[in-house]
Amino acid sequence: MREFHESQVIVHGVENVSALNNILGECGARNVLLVCGKSFFSLTIAQILKDSEVSFTIFQDFSPNPKYEDIVLGVKSFKDHGCDTILAIGGGSAIDVAKCIKAFAPMGDDAPYYQQAIIGSSIPLVALPTTAGTGSESTQFAVIYIDGEKASLSHSCLLPEYAILEPSVLLTLPSYQKKCSMLDALCQALESWWSVNADAQSINFAKQAVQQWLESQNGYLKNASEGNIGMLLASNLAGRAINITKTTAPHAMSYKMTTLFKIPHGHAVALAFPHVWRFMLKHPQACIDERGSVYVLDTFLQMASALGQETVEQAIMWFTSLLEKLEILPPNQVNPEEFDMLIHSVNLERLKNSPMQLDLQALTDIYAEIFQRSV
Repeated sequence: MREFHESQVIVHGVENVSALNNILGECGARNVLLVCGKSFFSLTIAQILKDSEVSFTIFQDFSPNPKYEDIVLGVKSFKDHGCDTILAIGGGSAIDVAKCIKAFAPMGDDAPYYQQAIIGSSIPLVALPTTAGTGSESTQFAVIYIDGEKASLSHSCLLPEYAILEPSVLLTLPSYQKKCSMLDALCQALESWWSVNADAQSINFAKQAVQQWLESQNGYLKNASEGNIGMLLASNLAGRAINITKTTAPHAMSYKMTTLFKIPHGHAVALAFPHVWRFMLKHPQACIDERGSVYVLDTFLQMASALGQETVEQAIMWFTSLLEKLEILPPNQVNPEEFDMLIHSVNLERLKNSPMQLDLQALTDIYAEIFQRSV
């Protein structure tokens, strides 16, 4: 089944060689750069590609938190092998790498790619996520790390022309990874809902994502087919919502936790989310959304209702209990140096998407709650 959303085609399932060949044929693909994670060859989709009539060059030389140097190698591989199309099969990291290769490949080599403006790229990009979390297959954003610091890319050309939602790729995903991914999807849906950039379309996507998430979570954790299909859709809808609004404070606060404590992105975001929500609930006077604090508090109540809770505080407690049930817990110890690094690592621009203003003291208080320490 195909769904057409703005400039993207969303394909629900690719179960045979001809279906994938048709998509690549529509892209005019002859020589494809396949950007994929290390687990790719254990997936059933690998056999479908093996039987395809299209030539593939495999690129896997990137880390879970992709570095700029990884992208440079990918661009070189794309050019050296005369590739004309990019196919990304993997989690958010693989899709981010593929997007960056697409953005950088048309650029000259006279300056670092990240110092050059993205002027657009006509290289076809097909994305098939192997996790139900980031929704990156339907966003125009990518994340890379330059000299250890997170950098974000954003351009309309980074939205893949095709997003393929294939549930079979989730069957071999480890339980912990499934939990982290599903939490990332839920956080993105809820963050987009309260964002200062939220509009009618993004809120509709967020509502659908939350509903689909709740309906699918049990089956997904049991690795049932319907649960996997539903969670992929929830993740995709959350990605479409966040593509409009961008992420907010929980994401901004998560990135250093990811690199510092070596935990997956979804784990880190989920740790921050309920504490950020509670802080904003308690500080309506800090509202920076032009629609006002009454609107924001009503939005919080709508979100709580969507989660099946009567009050916002109950919704926050529900989320906290969910983390405990899934055993998604903070690191046992955080030393003073690490705590200080966390506070000063946050991208203040990203905080401006949140409906309540968060300053350095607010970040300190929230991190202290996350790690249960006095400051």
